Amino acid sequence: MTSAPAPTREVLDVVTTDGTSFRLHLSPDPGAPTVLVLPAMGMKGKHYRGLADAIAAQGFAVATCDLRAQGESRPALADAPNFGYREMLEIDLPAIIDRLREHTGTDVVHLVGHSLGGQLSLLYAAAHPDAIGSVTVVATGTVFWQAFDRRRRFEILWQTQWIGAVSRTTKRWPGGVAIPAPMAGGVMTDWSMQALTGRYRVRGSEIDYNAALRTLQRPVLMISFAGDPLGPKSTVDHLARRMPAASVSHWHMSGSAPIRSGDHFAWLKDSPALATQVAGWFDTAIGTRRPEQQ
Repeated sequence: MTSAPAPTREVLDVVTTDGTSFRLHLSPDPGAPTVLVLPAMGMKGKHYRGLADAIAAQGFAVATCDLRAQGESRPALADAPNFGYREMLEIDLPAIIDRLREHTGTDVVHLVGHSLGGQLSLLYAAAHPDAIGSVTVVATGTVFWQAFDRRRRFEILWQTQWIGAVSRTTKRWPGGVAIPAPMAGGVMTDWSMQALTGRYRVRGSEIDYNAALRTLQRPVLMISFAGDPLGPKSTVDHLARRMPAASVSHWHMSGSAPIRSGDHFAWLKDSPALATQVAGWFDTAIGTRRPEQQ
């Protein structure tokens, strides 16, 4: 029995205006719609290459990358100056997406984000709608404490605000409690403020991301899982209500076929099945035309 050939990938280097570097791993497909996959907090981009390969097999050009100070991004977290959502949204993503658009010759990029990657995808699309064709978010709900089940609200409030207090004081989150991975203090400060208020208060930014979300008119696919305590359906529904002008589809997976591994991270095991469904949504909701459909 012969094994399937290894997927062809190109590596694109990106350097931002403040000297942060990224590596894009692109499965090219000339003329195909272009997709960028953004990882969850503390997750490396390499963990999404199976998902990217599965989407690429459906007739898309797909790229993965790390978030700032994670994985192949440099400087690494231990050496990086403190940063928050603003740096990722207003320095990193413009450079990454512009590089991808230039290389593939496409006008728009379709974003697929997991958890924090999904939050960033929505906020970036809201602020730059002309560059983004659609947004798909997986296991991405608001972290607003009142959006959780009543039995968990004060647990969420205590955990998120403890993380925020430590992060503001030390300028780093060392890992522990609800967020096991070390993170930049500014990221966790922005995250904890959103958990407290329900609003995106991006420190240092002149953009009103809450207003931008209200006017976002791009197609949005939200995928949640019944077994996900970090992003339960109520938090996804709450986030969806923040985008009244968008065309939102919400798929809530209850553990039945084809997505059986339904929690915040285990869904990656079912990447091929999820990719097939997402590709079908692209075709119907956005009218994408993949090369084999020409």
